[in-house]
Amino acid sequence: MRAAVYDRVGPAREVLQILQWPTPQPGPGEVRVRLAASGVNPSDVKTRAGTRTRVLAFPQIVPHSDGAGIIDAVGAGVDAARIGQRVWTWNAAWGRAQGTAAEFVTLPSAQAVALPDKIDFAAGACLGIPALTAYHAVVMDGGVAAKTVLVAGGAGAVGHYAVQLARFRGAAKVIATVSSPAKAQLALAAGADAVIDYRREDVAARVLELTAGAGVDRVIEVDFSANVALDFALLRANGDIVVYGSNVPEVAVPFVQGIMKNVQLRFFIVYNLKPDDRVRELAEVNELLAAGRLQHNVAERYPLARIAEAHERVESGQAQGNVVVEID
Repeated sequence: MRAAVYDRVGPAREVLQILQWPTPQPGPGEVRVRLAASGVNPSDVKTRAGTRTRVLAFPQIVPHSDGAGIIDAVGAGVDAARIGQRVWTWNAAWGRAQGTAAEFVTLPSAQAVALPDKIDFAAGACLGIPALTAYHAVVMDGGVAAKTVLVAGGAGAVGHYAVQLARFRGAAKVIATVSSPAKAQLALAAGADAVIDYRREDVAARVLELTAGAGVDRVIEVDFSANVALDFALLRANGDIVVYGSNVPEVAVPFVQGIMKNVQLRFFIVYNLKPDDRVRELAEVNELLAAGRLQHNVAERYPLARIAEAHERVESGQAQGNVVVEID
């Protein structure tokens, strides 16, 4: 089979190669998925670039945890009725050498989730990290019902889902920050009550204006390093900041402001969700998919041969939504 592979960290064009690899066979409890699409997430490009560590966990790595396709083989102990099922994957490359940037992937059966017929494979490849991250950020620790929520980057891969899910879960008001008029339209179409262009407006002032001076109850934060001071400033007393991303590994926080407001600061990574949280959230996301309620924003698609360009596009931060590699 064809697969994108790297054996050292570095720039995408220097380290990613398209190679012929042995087609994997499913082991006990596993399924094999013939992939149609592979999602490219910031964590994928950071791992390949060596942002977190320059030591590879395996001699060679096929990147990407998210993908979608059709089960074409099953291992011992898996119902053969799964063969032919359309599925989306999660955590395919987490702690494993082979992810979804290939023609086939094998993984535990539970990590291949049934994909409704009405959802195309490119959208299915955006669920494992973006949609589940958004869902957990919205529902964790009591959720957002009757609360005012600020979604940082409301047109981004995670933010676009978070705006929708906050609305579905009963938020009183959803405010999204964006960086352009086009992204403002995406966030508004997803259900935001208001958008703030952080490149043209004073975000803290606009939030206070939109909340009658009270501030927001929850911030869902894509880049804590860039927005930490702003988040503490616009949060109301006893509010929380839910952080799923940062472009800098260590961030100083305004302690006095935080303690005076009783700020609750929460971090999580979707790879490490508690098992019971994951089971529940997978089921709830699939209910929304089956009902056709989620909007998907596949911004750009690249063939497997151009995977380096896809990585560069995600690294640039300029994509207006999810970037997907299509496996032809």
